Amino acid sequence: MNANSSKTGPQDSVSIGNITVNGRHLPMQIFIFCLLAELLFVLLDATVNYAKFTSYDTIRRLFNITREDSLATWFMVTQTFVAAQVLWLTFLLQRSHGAAWRRIAGWGFLASFFTYMAADDGAKIHERFGTMFSIAYGDGKSDDANSLLGQIQTLFPSYEWQLVALPLLVGAGLFMLFFLWREFHARAERQLLLLATACMALAVGLDFVEGLEVDHALNMQVWIRDVFELRLSMIRHYAKSLEEFLEMLGISLLLMLFLRHLIRISGSGLTFSFSKAKH
Repeated sequence: MNANSSKTGPQDSVSIGNITVNGRHLPMQIFIFCLLAELLFVLLDATVNYAKFTSYDTIRRLFNITREDSLATWFMVTQTFVAAQVLWLTFLLQRSHGAAWRRIAGWGFLASFFTYMAADDGAKIHERFGTMFSIAYGDGKSDDANSLLGQIQTLFPSYEWQLVALPLLVGAGLFMLFFLWREFHARAERQLLLLATACMALAVGLDFVEGLEVDHALNMQVWIRDVFELRLSMIRHYAKSLEEFLEMLGISLLLMLFLRHLIRISGSGLTFSFSKAKH
């Protein structure tokens, strides 16, 4: 496959070099690198941050996996953005091969969704819109509580921003699962797809539990505290650490699957040709 940076003809450009990527072992190598990095983030959070290996708060915050300004968050955003770029390449390749419009649209939707997820992880878009929604509702009239929206918000036990994000995430997740199930034919790939989906679904579930009130019947963190006589603050921290790890692991699995699929439909390798226009 040739992914050219210019569509101009030979008379309009001069080739300045090629980069060829052999994809036989690349997806697994990238996955192993990501997995080791994610395990390292969990270990550093437990030792440097939570166990207070250092007394400097600024260093501890750097390795605090639950913070939005930590190294783990940077890694998550970067990894998701790389997955989005692989999806965009797949979208362009499918379009250049004249694939059916449903297939092209499917890959285009996934590329757009992962691009949004990368931006969302970095800028916390859904949390901020959820907060705006909560403030707008709180500043509204008293009879808003009797409306359908007000009743849903009253009954929903967890973070209010999830009212906005969960329907979109569930819908996009189901689409991704069914679309990729038809695109991936190997049994191992489908199993990894299910595993990645399960990781991300479990991460969403942990986030839901985190937002519950302490006295809520579904709050498993309180149950663990009472059964094992542990501090609730410790349980909440490591539950958040597990949530972040599962989310990163799910993206790593999907990135590997996306790369395998891109390399398979493009041949034995990818060749990027760089050229400059003649003056």
